[in-house]
Amino acid sequence: MNNLRLEDFDRDGALREAAAGLPAATRRSFLASAGTSAAGALLVGLVAAGEASAKSTDDVSILNFALTLEYLQAAFYTEAERVGALEGVAARAAAQIGAVERAHVAALRSALGSKAVASPSFDFTGAVSDGPSFLRTAVAFEDLGTAAYKGQLPEISAPAYLAAAAAIHSVEARHAAWIRYLAAREPAANAVDLPLNRGEVERLVTSTGFIVAAPVTTSVRSPSFRG
Repeated sequence: MNNLRLEDFDRDGALREAAAGLPAATRRSFLASAGTSAAGALLVGLVAAGEASAKSTDDVSILNFALTLEYLQAAFYTEAERVGALEGVAARAAAQIGAVERAHVAALRSALGSKAVASPSFDFTGAVSDGPSFLRTAVAFEDLGTAAYKGQLPEISAPAYLAAAAAIHSVEARHAAWIRYLAAREPAANAVDLPLNRGEVERLVTSTGFIVAAPVTTSVRSPSFRG
């Protein structure tokens, strides 16, 4: 899949619909390239348990890649809550999924410690201004996150890290199904879901224009997301 096209991954149009709900300038860029405290505590314990058994550069890089995706998702739902333009089930989804995504961020940061990359800066203008725009973008993000985790799971060496990432992956899949239902889309559009590798995910995320400043890292190379 070295020559990934948007339609190769976005088989039912979720990413393209998300782009259609964005301002014109962001839409052109997008298409050009292509929760609870108890749950949080459980994830922190699960991921942190892997520290003693896994310190490889590759595993750290993968977890930082996952962390940057979680930053993106957590910031999106948090911004939707802050703006306050959503109502009903969309508002409830933003609050509930946002809490879980923030728990994912806390878990991965706890596991990585000083090796964790900092959060980029984001601009979700237009994507959280109304229910339909929010749901279209949420479908795209959750589908993308699920495919990204699937692509990275076979690359993780440490069993504890693998178990933690797999646990998060299944939650992301649940999010994707719920958001698809709320957006009146098929919860499972295909019999088999394809994974995405890191380069493919980075290109798709970069194309959205939502990341407006690069993250800062301490001891490992940061993901190459750029706004």
